[in-house]
Amino acid sequence: MSLPDHILTGYKILDFTHVLAGPSATRLMVEMGAEVIKVEFPPAGDVSRGLPMIKNGRSGYFLQQNRGKKSICVNGKTDEGRKILDGLIAQVDVVIENFAPGVAARLGIGWDRVKEINPRAVMCSLSAFGQEGPLSQQPGFDYIAQAYAGVTAMIGEPDGPPYFPLLGLGDVNTGMHAACAIGFALLHRERSGKGQYLDISLLDSYYHSHELNVQIYSASGGEIEPTRSGLHHYAVCPLGLFKGIDHYLFIIALDPQWKQVCVAIERPELFDEERYDSNAKRIEHREEVNQIIQDWIDSKSSDDEILEALQAQRVPCAPVLSIAETVKEPHLRERGTVRTVSDPKFGEVELPGMPLRFSDYPHNIPLQTAHLGEHNVEVLNGMLGYSEEQVQGLYDAGVLHQNPDT
Repeated sequence: MSLPDHILTGYKILDFTHVLAGPSATRLMVEMGAEVIKVEFPPAGDVSRGLPMIKNGRSGYFLQQNRGKKSICVNGKTDEGRKILDGLIAQVDVVIENFAPGVAARLGIGWDRVKEINPRAVMCSLSAFGQEGPLSQQPGFDYIAQAYAGVTAMIGEPDGPPYFPLLGLGDVNTGMHAACAIGFALLHRERSGKGQYLDISLLDSYYHSHELNVQIYSASGGEIEPTRSGLHHYAVCPLGLFKGIDHYLFIIALDPQWKQVCVAIERPELFDEERYDSNAKRIEHREEVNQIIQDWIDSKSSDDEILEALQAQRVPCAPVLSIAETVKEPHLRERGTVRTVSDPKFGEVELPGMPLRFSDYPHNIPLQTAHLGEHNVEVLNGMLGYSEEQVQGLYDAGVLHQNPDT
């Protein structure tokens, strides 16, 4: 299928990543038109090819993160395999990997080797804790970095155990950071002619998400130690979850919205109440403030009635939707935030859409998912000039592999 030009059309990415953080970065780039060549190792390729749901041998997880990428499956531990990888490194703009620190170098695709072959290449390594530092050699996934970053400690009831969110916030956030860094490194290359190395970690990306917690702890000299605060925020009032009729409802009001809340809940006199006339005072009396709002909510007959009253006064609020409700939400569907994808093997499935939008380029371009090693011949012939006989010889020697059933 011929795809329309996009903002990264013409850039070539050699992608050694697997599972989520790295594939999230290259997913964004392929959605922006880059040619992403995904290198997988035999016999099974990216471990996410086996993650649920599986239909007709294809993983919905893999489909979501890897549509549009070309798949080659190469035994990089063989001399011929390393020769193939060296040849590709010489021709691409970006090399990206998310092995544990040190593994890429042992595979012969570390930064020293990459810049020797291609000084203009940008190389990006993603890891849990970064390429250096006391934790760098420890194994880690999203939730492990989340725990070290003080994020998990902020989720849950004040006197209860910490909780963790059931979505890949850290991995996807790290992938976004990586894509951002790669884009700016390519911009720098256009000006300087030089590539460079990028070290992107889940821990750094998670820690970057603290907006209040770290500076409040530091600025108070440790007197204020932020921790989980259950349904309501510890530093802003009102800000939290209230029990609606059918849903929990999120309501947020900074100082400029407090008067609007008072009007919406039919208690305009509260705006002139000295105990509540600043955020600091409302925090001091937050149990009272939250109970006043909850009592008003309890007097209503439906969530729609509650939300309409708040929205009429421009109070930021939302129902806490289930996944099933988000898939059907008209706003998400109209914007393509939820999109329907039809895959020849998997069938139709709803997926998160492309989060970046460009005025001069189409949104949510059609992309297909490759089976393991599907593009071995195309890439080796088109980029490296291998003949059909040479490619077949590499299959016979176990250097190349494919699995049309994935």
